[in-house]
Amino acid sequence: MDVVVESCQSYTPDLIDAALDRWDGIFGERIRPGNLVVLKPNWIAPSHKYNPEEWQSVITHPEVITSVLRRVLRQLNRSGRVVITDGPQTQSSWEEIMLRMCPEKWIDMGRRAGVQVDILDLREDEWHTRHDVIVSRKKLQGDPLGSTECDLAEFSEFAGHQAGPRGYFGADYDRHDTNTAHSGGHHRYKVSRTAISADVFINLPKLKTHKKAGMTASLKNLVGINTYKNWLPHHTEGTPDEGGDQFPARTIKSSTERRVMDRVRQILSSHGELCPWVAPLKSVSRFVFGDTRQVIRNGSWFGNDTIWRMILDLNKILLYSNSDGTLRPNVPSSRKPYITIVDAIVSGEGNGPEAPDPKRTGLIIAGTNAVAVDAVCARFMGFDWAKIPSIQNAFGIQQYPLCDFSYSDITVAAPSLKLHATLNTVPVPDYGAFRPHFGWTGHIEASPTLTAPTLRSDKKAAHHQKAL
Repeated sequence: MDVVVESCQSYTPDLIDAALDRWDGIFGERIRPGNLVVLKPNWIAPSHKYNPEEWQSVITHPEVITSVLRRVLRQLNRSGRVVITDGPQTQSSWEEIMLRMCPEKWIDMGRRAGVQVDILDLREDEWHTRHDVIVSRKKLQGDPLGSTECDLAEFSEFAGHQAGPRGYFGADYDRHDTNTAHSGGHHRYKVSRTAISADVFINLPKLKTHKKAGMTASLKNLVGINTYKNWLPHHTEGTPDEGGDQFPARTIKSSTERRVMDRVRQILSSHGELCPWVAPLKSVSRFVFGDTRQVIRNGSWFGNDTIWRMILDLNKILLYSNSDGTLRPNVPSSRKPYITIVDAIVSGEGNGPEAPDPKRTGLIIAGTNAVAVDAVCARFMGFDWAKIPSIQNAFGIQQYPLCDFSYSDITVAAPSLKLHATLNTVPVPDYGAFRPHFGWTGHIEASPTLTAPTLRSDKKAAHHQKAL
C-alpha cells in the first residue's frame, strides 16, 4: 500500500499545484464525469481557541482546497457536482470560518467548468458559548438532503464494550441522549446523506495532535460528517477503576469535580435558561479544579478507550453505508472510492486540536486508504503508531475492515525527498518530532531506534524542490 509524500514549503498556489500534479493519476482512476464528489476539509473552528490571529495550524488551508478542486473539475469534464462541506464544532461560527476560506471563488470555478459547486454546513445546531458554557442555541438547515441514520449494531467497535455504570459522554449536557444511541445492542450515528451518497469522497484533513485521540488526520476528520454530534461518545464517565476514562485516576479533586460537574450538567440539560447565569462561574471552577490547558479531564489522555471506537465506526459508515443507512456487502471491493490529502504544510503540535502551536513541516501526504496515510503521518510526527488506538485497532477490524494490509506492507514514496521505503524503515524528519498533548507525553513518542540519516530539513528540501 503506497502513500505519497511531497515537499511543499508554503501555501503558494504554484507550489501546491506542483505537488499535486504528481498525483493526477489518483484522481483520474476514481473520478468519472457525472459523479457527485464530496470534499471534506477540517473546519473545526475559525481560529486557534486562545489566539484569534492564528488559524493555519487549526484548519485546512483554502489554497489546498482550491488546488484539489481544480483537479476534480478537470476530471468531471463539465458533468457532475462537487460539494465542499464539513460539520464544524457546534460552538463555531460558520460565517467566521468562511471568512478564512474563498467560497465565492470555488463556486465561480465550478461555474466556469460547467459543474455545480456547493459549500455546505452540515450541522443541525449552532451554539454560542461563554467560558465554554452554552448560553444560546440556534437551529440550522443542515444537509439539504437530510441525515442518514446508521445503526452498526454488532458491527460497531463499541459492541461488547462495557461502558461502566456512568456511561458515555458526547457533545452536549444530555448524557442520556448519548447512551440511548449506544445501548440495547444498538450503536447509532446520524451522518450527512450528501457525504454518504457521494460517488467519490476526498478527505482534506489538517495534521495535528489531539488531546483525546493522540493525533488527528484522515481517520479523525470524519467526525465532521455528522449532523448530530451528541450521538458521538467522546469519553466514558469515571476513572479506570470505575470502568471509565474521564480521568486517569481517582483523587479527591477529580471525584469532587466529577460530582459537581455531573450535577451542573443535569441542571443545564433540563433548565437551559440557566446557562447564561452559570457561565461566569466557570472561572471559579477553573480556579478550584485547574485549567484544562494544564489538567487532564474529559478523556484528554492516552487512556481514552472510547473515542477511537467512534472514529473507526464513522470510517466504516462512510466506506460501507448506503444512503438509507443499510450496509453494503462486507467485502473490500464494496468500499466507497476514497482519496485523502493531508495538509501538513503548517501542522499543529501540543494542545491540539483547538489550540495547537504551529509547526512548519512543509509536507502534503496523500493516499487512497486512511489507515495507511495516518500511519505515515504518525511516523512523520515521531509518534508510535501502535500507541495511537485509532490506527492500532484499525488493523485488527474483522467486520467491515478499513484495510486489508498490515503496517509492514505500507510503503512511503517521497520523490522530492529522495525517499522510497517501507514505512517501518522511514527515518524521523529532522524538523523534529511533534510535541504531544501533555496528556499523551511520555506515551505516544516513537523510540529513536533507527540509525538511518534524517530527512532533509525545510531549507534543504526547499533547495531540492527548486532544483527539480
